[in-house]
Formats: sequence, C-alpha cells, structure tokens
Amino acid sequence: MLRRLVSMLCSLPLLLGLALPCDAAELQLSEVRLDPCGELDAGNQPELSRPVGASCYVLTGDVENRSKNSVIDTDVYARILDASGEPVLPNRTRVGSIGDVNPGLSPFALRISVPAGTPGPFVIKNPRARGFNAPVRSRVDADDDDLLPLERGINQQ
Repeated sequence: MLRRLVSMLCSLPLLLGLALPCDAAELQLSEVRLDPCGELDAGNQPELSRPVGASCYVLTGDVENRSKNSVIDTDVYARILDASGEPVLPNRTRVGSIGDVNPGLSPFALRISVPAGTPGPFVIKNPRARGFNAPVRSRVDADDDDLLPLERGINQQ
C-alpha cells in the first residue's frame, strides 16, 4: 500500500508536466567519527565558561559514490548513542546534509549540536547517506557551492 502511494506521488508531477527527483541513491560511509569542534570553529562557543544548552561536535568520515553520476542534495543518517547507550538525538536519525557527492571517494564533515552534559564517548550506529539524481532544494548561490552555510567553514583544529 505504501509503495503504491509513493509511486502515485512520484508520478503526479509528471502528469502535471513537472519533473521532480524521486529516485534516491544510497551511498556508503566509512571511517565515521564524532569529535568536538576545534577551538577556532565558528560553531564552538569558547567564551562560555561552562556548556549551556548544547556542545558543538563535528561528524567526519568518507562517503563513496559508486555510480558514474553525481548524487545531489545528500543527507547523512546515523544513530548516535552516549556512554549509557541512550540516543544523543532522540527521535531523529537525519544528522545533516553534505550537499553533492561526485563519483568516487570523498571526505565529508558536518556540525552536530549535542545536548550539554551528554556523557561520552559516543557510538555511531548505522551511518548511511542518501541523495538524489537531481536537485531537491533551491540553489540561489552564484558560486555553485552546494554546502549549507554552517558546513562551509568547519575548522577541525
């Protein structure tokens, strides 16, 4: 039933003369790890003497696109668990967007806000990435930079 509904939703824009990407591509992730943001990272808040609200972390790793075409608007999914096995981001497995992924192996990095006081070390389970064969979000930047503003300047020091 669900498959039939998705199929109908994907074909509806075609009937109306619109083209929307409905084919998603699964990408392989490796060497995935979660580290605190560097001291010079814009997401870090070094002026605070103790953490308030959230702490900045960077999820890094390699993404492999085994197809011959670029994968567009790629999202990263993972379950991140704290030292006690509890989810760091409850009710949420999408951790962020890494933009476009060209064929081959590429590094990726994205910021994650972890609630302050969450006990580490952290365990990353089921990391995966999924993108599309055509853009799914508007692109207004003239320089064609496909990363979101917060992901452009991750400084890992």
